[in-house]
Amino acid sequence: MKPGRSCPLSYRYDASAVFHKVDFHVDTLWVAGGLYGNPFALERLLELYERERGSKALVFNGDFHWFDIEDFSQIDAAVHAHLATRGNVETELAAPLEGAGCGCAYPDWVDDGTVERSNRIIERLRAAARRHPAALERLAALPMHLVAEVGGERVAIVHGDAESLAGWGFSQEALATPEGRGSAAGAFARSNARIFASSHTCLPVLRRFAGDRIIANNGAAGMPNFRGTRYGLATRISVSRGNSLYAQRAAALFVEAVALDYDAEAWRQRFLAQWPAGSDAHQSYYWRIVSGPGYGLDEALAAAA
Repeated sequence: MKPGRSCPLSYRYDASAVFHKVDFHVDTLWVAGGLYGNPFALERLLELYERERGSKALVFNGDFHWFDIEDFSQIDAAVHAHLATRGNVETELAAPLEGAGCGCAYPDWVDDGTVERSNRIIERLRAAARRHPAALERLAALPMHLVAEVGGERVAIVHGDAESLAGWGFSQEALATPEGRGSAAGAFARSNARIFASSHTCLPVLRRFAGDRIIANNGAAGMPNFRGTRYGLATRISVSRGNSLYAQRAAALFVEAVALDYDAEAWRQRFLAQWPAGSDAHQSYYWRIVSGPGYGLDEALAAAA
């Protein structure tokens, strides 16, 4: 298996065993995956989160590093002021595994060029991260998953899916198939979770399952998620309704996608300063950063009913 396409055994866990212990209790939970080193999205996220009242927590569920070769220390310090789980990026920075590449475990529908560029991106990010050994120690100590109890309901916070840190089972592509939906339904039964909050696949999806159960994949906090847009997304799960782009109910909870309308022009310029034209990140991500992916909000909600 080529680097970047494999899923290391150390990334795997058993949904029937790891999601039964509750790590913390709150009335409002924010989950932000895929910040990708965007300091402006981070700033906007923290502004919105600070407005929350009552019992609350913010979890960065992986891949908060990626483009931040010059902002690594700033991003890392801000993230660790809150709760966090590691994604494949943080795992492969802190303890690189031979043959894992970027650790993304890209499926077949992702082209080889994207995979190869991602492997080179993380090599450049590793060089930047080595200047911050204390930060790498913090990343290595992060868990792969957490469980929150929100308003009496259990929320499993993962980076990938119910089986692996880099799993694609909660992707739009997987959940569009009967097999994918059946596998996800089984994960709820094994985990006893009301909600799975994930990221990793870089495109958002909100999917309802029998028994008022929800998969909420926020896509990316630090990049646009829909064509023609320039904002990121975070997931908000709460006993009270917030100001969201779209939402679903899971029993007594509101599960919402919150738009992170960061300074997109400032981020474009900051990205170019670190990843100019011709670089791997520019080739893979620049057009998404300036105009969004070829993905519509209706596609994220197509499986919500």
